[in-house]
Amino acid sequence: MPGIIEKSINMGLGLFSYSREKIEAVVDELVNKGEVARKDAKDLVNDLVKKGEEQREDFKKMIKDVIIESLDYMNIARKEDLLSEKDIKKIIRQELIEILNEQEIATKDDISNLKKELKK
Repeated sequence: MPGIIEKSINMGLGLFSYSREKIEAVVDELVNKGEVARKDAKDLVNDLVKKGEEQREDFKKMIKDVIIESLDYMNIARKEDLLSEKDIKKIIRQELIEILNEQEIATKDDISNLKKELKK
C-alpha cells in the first residue's frame, strides 16, 4: 500500500482534475495488475477523491488570492469597495439636510421628512 500512496501523491495537482469515474478506473487497473488489493480499492478511491477535492479547493483559494492581490496591486476597486445606490442616496440626503439646515431654506417638517427617509 505505501507504494500506491506514493504514486497517488506523485499525481500532484493533476489529481484534482480527475473525476471519481476516472479514479475508479485507474484503481481498477491497479487491482487487475495486482498492485492494490481488492479490499483496499474502495478506500483508495475515496482517499484519492478526497485529496482531489482538497486540492481543487486549495487551487481555487490560491487563484482567488492571486486575483485579489493583483487587483490590490493595480489599485482596482472590488465590488465590496463600491457604494451601493442606497448608500449614495443616504449620503445625498444627509448632505441635503445639512445644507437645508445651514441655509435655513426648508421647514422643520421638510427636514423631518428627509430624516425619516434616511432611516429607511
